[in-house]
Amino acid sequence: MADTTRRGGCNCGKVRIELRGEPLRTGLCHCLTCRRETGGAFMAFAVWDASQVSVAGETASWTATTDHRHFCPACGSSLFGTHDGDTEVEVRLGALDDAPSGLLPDYELWTRRREHWQQPVAGAAQHGGNRP
Repeated sequence: MADTTRRGGCNCGKVRIELRGEPLRTGLCHCLTCRRETGGAFMAFAVWDASQVSVAGETASWTATTDHRHFCPACGSSLFGTHDGDTEVEVRLGALDDAPSGLLPDYELWTRRREHWQQPVAGAAQHGGNRP
């Protein structure tokens, strides 16, 4: 089986991301912070071990209650999140070059904020708030 490498980046191309191997987990978040960050009804993301992630180019970040949310300072594209002292990187699926990504969410967060017209992802664990 060949090693999987995914690539992505921002809209202007000043920041590039390389992701090696498969993600540890994949999810959707419906919380207000994620909705506002994306400008959409939810955020789709996948989490990789930090040792499997390379970032070229400079990012800026702002800190939410849970993580540092990195974006391109030139074009504003949302790219990934990190947590203090953590060894994981939460990459925004919209930043990946290939769409569709082929990644299926394992879980959904903040489902109590999910739009009523949106159906739960079949087979994905459902959490009213953050993961336990």
